Amino acid sequence: MGYKFTTEEFNRLLSDLKKQYRVYAPVLLKGKGRFSDTDVVGYGEIQNIDDVIFTQKSYFSPKEIFYPISETMFYFTEDEYREPKVESKEIIVFLRSCDINAVERLDKIMLENGKEPDYYYHRLRSKVKFIKIDCPTSFDSCFCVSMGTNYTDNYSASIHSDNNGLYLCDVKEDINGLFSSYGTFAEFKPLFVEENDFSVEVPEDINLATIAEHDLWQEYSSRCVACGRCNTSCPTCSCFTVQDIFYEDNPKCGERRRVWASCQIDGFTDMAGGHSFRKDKGQRMRFKVMHKINDFKKRFGMHMCVGCGRCDDVCPEYISFSRCVNKVSAAVQGVNNDG
Repeated sequence: MGYKFTTEEFNRLLSDLKKQYRVYAPVLLKGKGRFSDTDVVGYGEIQNIDDVIFTQKSYFSPKEIFYPISETMFYFTEDEYREPKVESKEIIVFLRSCDINAVERLDKIMLENGKEPDYYYHRLRSKVKFIKIDCPTSFDSCFCVSMGTNYTDNYSASIHSDNNGLYLCDVKEDINGLFSSYGTFAEFKPLFVEENDFSVEVPEDINLATIAEHDLWQEYSSRCVACGRCNTSCPTCSCFTVQDIFYEDNPKCGERRRVWASCQIDGFTDMAGGHSFRKDKGQRMRFKVMHKINDFKKRFGMHMCVGCGRCDDVCPEYISFSRCVNKVSAAVQGVNNDG
């Protein structure tokens, strides 16, 4: 069902939604950019629709809303432990098609990859509803069309801003009857990106034994600085480490936290005795790429990468994941042709 809203009407809708939900969207984070006195678009809680940035891609993905960067699992003393209190409100997130597809990939890892779903992830994820932000055109580094993630119907509502104070929505779930209460019926179909400026050819039939030894990875051994930005900006990376924090005023008390980790940084694969599976940064790049375009699909039937292009945007060494995939594809074709 389609509805249209003025700015005032949508703000009244948001005001009612916020009685039950915390509402997050891409917002302008002033002074939070990589350089002094620069801004960046990231996710934050909104008060009205004017807070939402519709015309820029967010630097960070929305996953930190329901999969926090640092999360307390429990508090402990020498005698007992207890879980932290959980926010009672549910969550609504404004996000784009690629990010909704990314959440579906996270769900595969966190909810379906073991005998039981991840308790902490499920606790927040089960409270989330999506409002899809329309993408009429592609952003520069996106390659979602190549990955098949430019489309989704997994949302409660979509929203399109005409930049003149009018908002058009395709509503699949009329949350608490608010869309029909505040909106006016209008014929509307959500907009999706049909073409990106850059395309990626994902290789099929990869011979891992052969591609693992290919010299294309040597480039990344010298260029990568192991900062891990590609992982922290990625909406589908899910690796974490666990830390025990002891309080200075009482070393017998503390908390156990889980914190995002990165397969690209030093120490990620370290084991007892000093052994490490992937000390070379080219090996780490190979592991990440193969997981995104090969291993994950074998297990779950879809590529892990959703083509949002954030890893290309944030790399301080201008390493392009998308171009690396194309290099792998060319290498695979060369191997197959030789064979």
